[in-house]
Amino acid sequence: MRAAGLVIIFLSCLIPAYLFATLPDIPDPVALFSQYLGTLALILMAWAQIMATRSAGIEALMGPMDRVYVLHKWSGIVAMAAILLHDTIDADMDGIGRETAVTEIAETLGELSLYGLLVLVVISIATFIPYHLWRWTHKAMGGFFIAGTIHYLFILKPFANGSPLGLYVGAICGAGVLAYAVTLLPPALRRSTGYQVSGIRKTGGATEITMTPTGRPLRFAPGQFAVFTFGSRGLTEPHPFSLSAPPSADGSLQITVKALGDFTHRLGRDLTLGTPLRVQGPFGRFQRRAPSSTAEIWVAGGIGITPFLAWAEALPDRLPEPVTLFWCVRSRAEAPQLDRVEAAVNRVSNLTLHILASDTGDRLTAERIAANANGPLKLWFCGPAGLRRALQSGLARHGVSARDIHYEEFEFRTGIGLKRLAAWIADRLKDRAAPSR
Repeated sequence: MRAAGLVIIFLSCLIPAYLFATLPDIPDPVALFSQYLGTLALILMAWAQIMATRSAGIEALMGPMDRVYVLHKWSGIVAMAAILLHDTIDADMDGIGRETAVTEIAETLGELSLYGLLVLVVISIATFIPYHLWRWTHKAMGGFFIAGTIHYLFILKPFANGSPLGLYVGAICGAGVLAYAVTLLPPALRRSTGYQVSGIRKTGGATEITMTPTGRPLRFAPGQFAVFTFGSRGLTEPHPFSLSAPPSADGSLQITVKALGDFTHRLGRDLTLGTPLRVQGPFGRFQRRAPSSTAEIWVAGGIGITPFLAWAEALPDRLPEPVTLFWCVRSRAEAPQLDRVEAAVNRVSNLTLHILASDTGDRLTAERIAANANGPLKLWFCGPAGLRRALQSGLARHGVSARDIHYEEFEFRTGIGLKRLAAWIADRLKDRAAPSR
């Protein structure tokens, strides 16, 4: 995540705090603070809508799109906390105007926005809810954001909409509303590229899908991902997938999809040749910088092999420094694209593959990685977050810093980490309760 993006969001939230503090003759500072919390929530929700557009420049400002997804999620969560505090702390002030029918409607819209967003945020962090239901409820957040914006514009407040503070918050809300309108556009009207499915092949426990362009092809680097919207009944939900082959002369794209949920199961079962689709992207900064002067370790978990497959097939025949690929799978039979991975390893000198199949009891540990590296290393990871955290913790004991571990957020839709937090607290309590020696 880029520091510049975080600083810009932080400053955008800090500016109204200063403008609120400089308002003259405020009889009730507690109510004023509550009103600031309401504007803070609107600003953060506007940023969430802007990030949801996946527009050009978002990654340049805020970092790789996988981190933008995380920032988008936490912007919504913090905004919800601010709204709840705003509702709890009385924001009414005496002597700043007279109630009218318009202000009463604005107050009602504010309550509607509060309860609607509360329900939708709970749905968003409840990862057991099917994706297609989550997606539509998530889209509805923009409608409640608009209700909150109308609430802000027409309620009684100690400043005018035409004042510097009013214009500032209004402009950010306007940008958020415009961004929400962009997200509602069909894929054909947004920045996207047209493709057609030209190949479908089963590989291990996954499906390889090849697509050829119907116009100007997408330009991308090995390791990046894109968002795909298939034009087939029941498959029109946009989903991100890593590109599992390097750029080709004919501009074709390839993804390898494992059935991990309802949509991916239907995709592998129902997709047919000739299906049209729209592709948004490319996104992500999971790109290998070559040549490297340090030994590299690549760690893939299951279908996380896809960006490494694109990397491997783009490598020259000889590498100046060794690259070791650890691939954790359930079984060799379920390993997708195994034939292509092994073909790349056989072609490229200094590229080594280790397949760790859990059905044989073979597990990857930080000690095994450290022993294999035998010196300074760079580690690239794509796989489940639990495996990544375990390796990070273990490698830290071997002197591998967080700066040397590069990864993408493999699970874009996650909760807020309550289970992990509870486990961490339980471990600390257990340590405190253990008798000292």
